[in-house]
Amino acid sequence: MQPQQELVLRFLAEPQHVNFGGKVHGGQVMKWIDQAGFACASAWSGCYCVTAYVGSVRFEAPILIGDVVDVRAEVIMTGCTSMHIAVDVSARDPKVQSIRRTTHCVLVFVALDEALKPKPVPPLEPENDAQRARWVYADKLKALELQAQKERSALIELLRATG
Repeated sequence: MQPQQELVLRFLAEPQHVNFGGKVHGGQVMKWIDQAGFACASAWSGCYCVTAYVGSVRFEAPILIGDVVDVRAEVIMTGCTSMHIAVDVSARDPKVQSIRRTTHCVLVFVALDEALKPKPVPPLEPENDAQRARWVYADKLKALELQAQKERSALIELLRATG
């Protein structure tokens, strides 16, 4: 039996969460995303985890005061000590019940032992087409990030050389 692969945290969008435009701050949404990702990674690995990477963040729709916000986190790929966690944020006006996806991103967490050294995590073994598709998605994002890192390094070297 595999460890817990997904979880949902639920929040209420309160007045202190919004900006001057009356929408929930993106930073608040990112905090909720990181909390859900941490809880999911810790549940999967059974140990303390740290955020190593946040990428592919898409803010798709605003969250308003009074919305009920669901932050769903799911392990979609594992490495030796790392876990790719997909997080989807949805919101709904509790009076209307229509749900809208507001944000999506992928985070990478690393499991740590008591000495704060990377620790192996249980491998994720996709069991169906949906899980296999999410694994492929995570693998593509990983490849894109590696390419972006190479591009950034090359640009930094070029800037240093031209002083």
